Amino acid sequence: MQPSTNHSQPGFLIALEGGEGVGKTVQAGLLMKRLQAAGKDVVAVREPGGTVISEQIRAVVLSAKNTGMKDTTEVLLFQAARAQIYREVVIPALEEGKIVLMDRSRDSSVVYQGMVRGFGRELIEQLNDISTKKTVPNLTILLDAPVEVGLKRRNGTAKVDRLDMQNDGFHQKVREAYVQLAKENKGERWVMIDANKPVTDVEQAVWQTVEEKLGL
Repeated sequence: MQPSTNHSQPGFLIALEGGEGVGKTVQAGLLMKRLQAAGKDVVAVREPGGTVISEQIRAVVLSAKNTGMKDTTEVLLFQAARAQIYREVVIPALEEGKIVLMDRSRDSSVVYQGMVRGFGRELIEQLNDISTKKTVPNLTILLDAPVEVGLKRRNGTAKVDRLDMQNDGFHQKVREAYVQLAKENKGERWVMIDANKPVTDVEQAVWQTVEEKLGL
């Protein structure tokens, strides 16, 4: 099932996706600076999180203490955080004609809960449509790197969370699911970038992609 598309808003929604440790947060920060330097009005947020309520949900769903969390609970917590940020931040910003830059969005749930956890893409997309009011990114950039590379990066920080703690097999399935989505939607809103390269090379590839999409 392909997600419903609602691009009636005058703004432009960019989502950075990928497995753990591929550099989404770093690249989101670099891209925001470039867009602002180009004179664009940018709102940058992360999922889960981005609002007072969504950040509280993030603390619960990603806490390394909550290893006993059931998969169904995970599904609904991610959707609850998403519903809040879309209504409070994302949709209003798009209606105002701003560029919204997201560190993860609805496709993370399709991959992690729909395809890897086994809830099915159709169910997760139905929940996504409710949470986002059928809002879909105009551009989704998949940062792709080998699992061992991403986990090594993550383990070198103090930010290891509950999802980072999943076994390597889980993370490999995540990577494969992302690549599958990107290939299915190639030429539409998805662009895949090799995130195993130096940060500056990835930054340039991301910027070139955004320049083309925005016609800068």
